[in-house]
Amino acid sequence: MARGPQPIGRILSDLMARQGYGRVQAAADYAQAWSRAVGPLLEKHSRVGLLRRGILEVIVGNSTLVQELVFQKPTLLKTLAELLPEAQISDLRFRVGAIS
Repeated sequence: MARGPQPIGRILSDLMARQGYGRVQAAADYAQAWSRAVGPLLEKHSRVGLLRRGILEVIVGNSTLVQELVFQKPTLLKTLAELLPEAQISDLRFRVGAIS
């Protein structure tokens, strides 16, 4: 099928979608927003995981920090909503795991 000229924006958008660059950029945006929300001390001991159905998974180095983050959850959700309004993060789910 012969197609006519396509706008460069559409071509780049299609290419980025096929290569998964949108997800990579979104993950970087989530990580940056998380860093700003929790500050440098807690950032060193946690990292963001996946965002599924409005729930952002956060991997934390130990259970003590999980409890601290649960205590801070309302403030963190508010800050993340301000930093990432398009992500529509409605909840945070914390789990203990490796931070690398």
